[in-house]
Amino acid sequence: MTPRSPSDDQRPAEHTAATGDQWVLGHGHQRAVVTEVGATLRSFTVSGVPVVAGFGPGEWSHDGRGQVLAPWPNRLGDGRYEFDGVRAEVPLDEPSRGNAIHGLVRWLPWRMVGRAQNRVTLACVLHPSPAYPFTLALSVEYRLGRDGLTVVAEAENQGVGPLPFGIGFHPYLTLSTPDVDTVRLTVPAARRLVTDERGLPTGDASVSGTEFDFSGGRLIGSSVLDTAFTGLRRDGDGRCRVTLDRPDAGPGITLWADGSFRCLMVFTGDTLDAGNRRSAVAVEPMSCPPDAFRSGEDLVTLAPGGRWGGSWGISPG
Repeated sequence: MTPRSPSDDQRPAEHTAATGDQWVLGHGHQRAVVTEVGATLRSFTVSGVPVVAGFGPGEWSHDGRGQVLAPWPNRLGDGRYEFDGVRAEVPLDEPSRGNAIHGLVRWLPWRMVGRAQNRVTLACVLHPSPAYPFTLALSVEYRLGRDGLTVVAEAENQGVGPLPFGIGFHPYLTLSTPDVDTVRLTVPAARRLVTDERGLPTGDASVSGTEFDFSGGRLIGSSVLDTAFTGLRRDGDGRCRVTLDRPDAGPGITLWADGSFRCLMVFTGDTLDAGNRRSAVAVEPMSCPPDAFRSGEDLVTLAPGGRWGGSWGISPG
């Protein structure tokens, strides 16, 4: 991943004090905005109708909206881990539960290294720190096309020893309903992670015959989800597809993820503030489950010079 310098015609459309440079992508009736801070997906609309519940140009991302979660997604218990004999300690940004959450890059500035009308590629290098004593280079490309939004992520170990790696993304999908209760959700998963009061996995269980079984598609209703689904069923192209739609309305939204993403977190937003509570559904593709830096579950180990790549996307209609 060799950075390129932006030319004059690759500069962002605008700049805000909240999230820095803003890159506007367009394809047909589709528009998306990606920000310098966190390489965050601020908005995605089709014919002016929101597909993701994002945030305004003068705001910053609350509740993880549109953020990149690396070098680990979701929660890390106690903010402490050990890898290859190296101990690390991370500030607790979920102090009420004693957890570090969603990695280290979501508030960092990213560099634009590639640009066209319908796409932008941003890059970030994590240099060694007490929280992550490794050197990790990341790039994320957002691209609009006939099938909607495609996101391609790459990681490279630029250090001298092995490093642990995980990544996730945090889009909130919306059908512009007053709440999520009337939305039909389909999650092609056979199992879910069981968690403790801190949101950390303690095991897994089958979803069959339980309130967590959305494999055949059903209304969310009063279900409360902050749930990592595993045992994902994939289609012939290797992708897992989660859909949201309304039985009484037209086409819905599909979020897909390739085989590099091993689990999907689904969050109905019940713990958010009153204005956003249960207003959209976060469907989060993750390469590993919560607390993977301590459990080692599906954790990627990159040797020096080693690379990882994965893709996911959102298809409206």
